[in-house]
Amino acid sequence: QVQLVESGGGSVHPGGSLSLSCKVFGVTVKYYTIGWFRQAPGQEREGVSCITSGDATTYYSDSVKGRFTISMDNNIVYLQMNNLKSEDTAVYYCATGPTIYTPDADVMLNHRLYDSWGQGMLVTVSS
Repeated sequence: QVQLVESGGGSVHPGGSLSLSCKVFGVTVKYYTIGWFRQAPGQEREGVSCITSGDATTYYSDSVKGRFTISMDNNIVYLQMNNLKSEDTAVYYCATGPTIYTPDADVMLNHRLYDSWGQGMLVTVSS
C-alpha cells in the first residue's frame, strides 16, 4: 500500500518562499509519477507540478512556472516555492500517479490520474 507523508506547509508573506516535502512509501513499480496539487476553498483541485521517477522529467502548470521547482531524491519529492503570491494560498497535496509518460503537461497534471494521496497541508500567503 502506497503511503505519502507531507511536511513543510505554513504561512508566509507575499514574495516569500516555502519548501514542501513528500516522502513516499510502498511503491512497487519502477516507473511512476509524483505530483503536487492544490485546492483552494470552493475551487477544483489543481495540478501544480509533477516529476517522473524514471528520468526525472518535470512538469509545471503555467501559474507556477518560473517560481516553483520540483525535485526528487530517492523516495522524497520536494517542491520549492519562491515568489509566493496570495493566489498560491491553498491546501497542498502530493500524490502518486501515471506509470506511462506523455509530454502533455495537462495530462500529467490531471488529478484524476493519481490514485494515492497524502493528507494535505495548508499554505497561506498573506500580508
